[in-house]
Amino acid sequence: MSNLSCSFQQLSFSKLFNTYIHDFNSVKQFYMLNPFNADDIEKRTKSITGQVNRADLVESLNAYHKVLDISDQQSNAIEKFTNPDSKVIVTGQQLGLFGGPLYTVFKTITTILLAERIEKQTGVPVVPVFWLADEDHDFEEINSVGIPTYDALIKEHLAGNTSNKPVADIEITDDINELKRNIQALLPETDFTNKLSELLTESYQPGFEHRKAFSKFLLSLFPDSGLIIFGSNFSAIKDLSKSVFRKSVTDADEIQIALSSQSSKLEDGFHSQVVVGSSNLFYINDDGARIKIDRDGTNWIIEGNRKSTDEIVDLVDEHPERFSPNVFLRPVLQDYLLPTIGYVAGPGELAYYGQMKELYPFFGMEMPIIFPRLSATIIESNIERIMDKLPFSLCEYSQRIEDLESAYVDQTNTLDIEGVFASWKENIEDVSDEPAEFVKNIDPTLEGTTAKVITGFENELNKLKGKVYRAVKQQEQTQLDRIAKIQSQIFPDGLQERSVNPVYFMNKYGLDVWQKMLDHYREHQPDYTSHHIYKI
Repeated sequence: MSNLSCSFQQLSFSKLFNTYIHDFNSVKQFYMLNPFNADDIEKRTKSITGQVNRADLVESLNAYHKVLDISDQQSNAIEKFTNPDSKVIVTGQQLGLFGGPLYTVFKTITTILLAERIEKQTGVPVVPVFWLADEDHDFEEINSVGIPTYDALIKEHLAGNTSNKPVADIEITDDINELKRNIQALLPETDFTNKLSELLTESYQPGFEHRKAFSKFLLSLFPDSGLIIFGSNFSAIKDLSKSVFRKSVTDADEIQIALSSQSSKLEDGFHSQVVVGSSNLFYINDDGARIKIDRDGTNWIIEGNRKSTDEIVDLVDEHPERFSPNVFLRPVLQDYLLPTIGYVAGPGELAYYGQMKELYPFFGMEMPIIFPRLSATIIESNIERIMDKLPFSLCEYSQRIEDLESAYVDQTNTLDIEGVFASWKENIEDVSDEPAEFVKNIDPTLEGTTAKVITGFENELNKLKGKVYRAVKQQEQTQLDRIAKIQSQIFPDGLQERSVNPVYFMNKYGLDVWQKMLDHYREHQPDYTSHHIYKI
């Protein structure tokens, strides 16, 4: 194997992401501070203060954790957070089944590591926070679990939900048991299978809401990390968010102009991630559905009903729980509630943050530092062994399987089997002339027998040639099977980190596999400007 590494460029990460991590100065007009500059990190850490009364926030957070049934698990983390000098590093993600894709785990590891590192460097208490995307209502984006098999990625789905409710509010039904059985049927029986089954049963039970299930599962992966679970889909937290909702209404025109202007600048050389709309709010109706609020001039439109700005402001004051932030307003709300040093983002999030720099000042804030998350491919030892038997670099396995197979077959076709055996046959004929003549001179009646012997040599050569062809074909098929297996493991449906669920590795290597990964990177601090290969 020629190369067990891949750059972000080779993995087709966006131009914006590659520029951000390798040449920050070229994109600094879209962001406030450099995540790779120690002075910028210390400046943000020492200067950031919370916008919300810490005691009120802690009270709301404790109440939220009781609803999630994670109060006991969070007690030590909350105690650290009550320190008025403490700051936070935040990440977040949609509430994917059993943790969602691997990058959810990688984001969490990055957040914990950064919190520890910045606390050590600055002396300021820093708490890692996982912000639940508990207001998102796109059930289709979170309802599948990807499990790699010998030569393909299998996606198992949970029965769909079309209620348009925030996923966090959706109650898990008995369908979850069938999903667990289907997943367990795909996983090999190991020493860890029973423990994994117990964890999935404890976390994802019929009757649990998805936010509760997800929170319990995630905290089980990093039980001693001091990670806090947070979210905004809770009435007490919505009460603390009124001023953000109100400002997004009263300054809607100016906010739209600022977002559109910054997005246009970003698109001049890069790309924007999110389409700027006339409103950055959703409305939760009587059925619990999350409905986009639109604007038409000075009118606000909710489910076809027109309301004035003053009416919307009054509604915010009276019923803040009815309002929900969109993708732009969610980070602002998060950083309004929390003293955020920085946010750990994936490539897509980094792009929409690039559209948002001029949004923060409307709320009296500056954008936090945007840290890129750890990006990694996990290579199992059995996969590494068979990779050594093939001529492809790791990156080349990101190609279509048909292209890989064709490239390998082209290499085997360079074996000149016909030429080798033709030359061998000619050599036999050449070296046979003199001894044949010698035998003939001794006894002419043996000439026929001599010819049969020479022909026999040629027949045996032909038989051997056939066996060689069959051996090459068999070896070729073995290698083609290996190619399929390797790709199904490291590029199963695009990048492994975007498609494979954490339970696959937990079943094979233990429920503490992610804690071990965290410990590994504690000892060997990752460079976030490169894609990592993590051998297991």
